[in-house]
Order: sequence, then structure tokens, then C-alpha cells
Amino acid sequence: MTSKKRRRSLEDYEIVERIGSGAFAVVWKATHKSNGALFAVKQFFTDRLNPQLRRRIHTEIDVLSRFTHPNIVRLFDVLEDEFSICLVLEYCAGGDLATYIKEKGRVREATARRFMQHLGAGLQMLHSANLIHRDLKPQNLLLSSRDKDVVLKISDFGLARELEPGDYAVTVCGSPLYMAPEVLQFQKYDNKADLWSMGAILFQLVTGDTPYHGDNHFQVLQSIKKYQVLQFPKSIVTGLNPCFVDLCQRLLCFDPEKRLIFKDFVNHNFFDSV
Repeated sequence: MTSKKRRRSLEDYEIVERIGSGAFAVVWKATHKSNGALFAVKQFFTDRLNPQLRRRIHTEIDVLSRFTHPNIVRLFDVLEDEFSICLVLEYCAGGDLATYIKEKGRVREATARRFMQHLGAGLQMLHSANLIHRDLKPQNLLLSSRDKDVVLKISDFGLARELEPGDYAVTVCGSPLYMAPEVLQFQKYDNKADLWSMGAILFQLVTGDTPYHGDNHFQVLQSIKKYQVLQFPKSIVTGLNPCFVDLCQRLLCFDPEKRLIFKDFVNHNFFDSV
């Protein structure tokens, strides 16, 4: 496992602007003073961190330190002093996929295909290292730019964990709208839970909405149980590519044993569509 050198502070960087914030962290756009290179600096304030949050930060550092992959956001440095822990990350000028979908409403099928190929490539790298993400959602997928050659990158690995083949996880975590039913039902699960999340993201890209709705875990699960046969918006269903419909149905399969496996995802006819 690669260990990142830690410096005392952000003194080598110049803060440009705040690009995101939450209860425990702020994300800054910053430039390196020596060469002007752009970075995103994710700053966690230590006085706001409980032991669980500290574990999540160190999980993210651990996971990101293992990979240099075009579809996984890159970690360049970790800075720590008595006031904060800062992750110096690859800057993605296109923002997150959630904002992109909100602006576009729906995206062209060709764009959805491109994004899912990128997501699949990044996830394949994680799964090959026996890691599951457990919180795939548009907010955690970053876009390198808004240009035609945009690259999608997976980020936010605080809930990731190692899972050897044949083993299962049991902790309920993630975002309900993108969580697999086995997770919502407090059942054991494996990396197929990530594939359900991919299906929910694909559905949202092409239709402009999540496949199931609810304000909490229970409501989302009830929605999934009510509509186990995936429902597509009536206003657009006749114009949908049958390959897209089939891929969504096979990813958003209630029974994980019958859900599409990763090899069949990457070889699905949807990716051959014109």
C-alpha cells in the first residue's frame, strides 16, 4: 500500500474559491504556488470529526492511494495539522454528475453510454482489487470538463471496503435512492450492490429521474417492492432503445442472484448501439 507524504499545512497552495461544503468539510479550488497547477482540496476540520468520520477519511485515503486510473479521481497529497486533514485531489472542472443531470434534465443516449463505459472501467478496477464502493450516486461522480471529450471519474470512497470473493458485507450504508434492495432489507450483500447503483444512475441519465422514490430507506424499499417490474416514463418509453431498457432491467433486478454480473455488463449490446 502506497503511503502519501504529509506536510504540515496548505502553505504550498493558493486557495482560489470554495467549490463545495458540508457539515464536516469544505472543498476548495486551489493552485500550486510553484507551477500554477489546479487541484481540488478537500479539507476536513478535526474538531468536527468523530471516530467514525475519521475512519471514513482514512478509508478514502487508503483506497485512493492504491490507484492511478483515468476513471478514478486521483489523490496527489495528504496534508495534516492540528486543525484539519486535507486531501489534495485531481481538479474536475465539469463538476459532479448530479449537477449535470439537473441542468440537462435528460442526456442523449450516446452521452449516457460514454458515462457508463467510464463508470464501468473505474468500477472494474475497484472490483478487481476486491473493493466495493457502496455509495455510487451522481453526486459522487465527477466530470473532468464539460467538453466533448469529458471523462467521468469515481470519487468519495469513505464507505468503500474490501470484500474477498465469496464474502459478504452486512453494514447498511449509502444513499437510499441508489441502494440495492438487499442492502435496504438489512441482508448480506456483495459487489452486485454496486451494479444496482449503476443501473439506477443509467436510468436517471436517460429518463431524467431515479427509478424508485422515497424520503427514507423504508419508502424506497416499498417503492421497489411495489414495482418489481421496472417502470419507464410513459411519455418516452416508446422512443427508448430496447438495449437500454434491457440493460436497466437486468441491472435493477430485485434478486441479486439473477442480477447482471460485471462481465455481462461490459459486454452488453447497449454499448454496441449506434
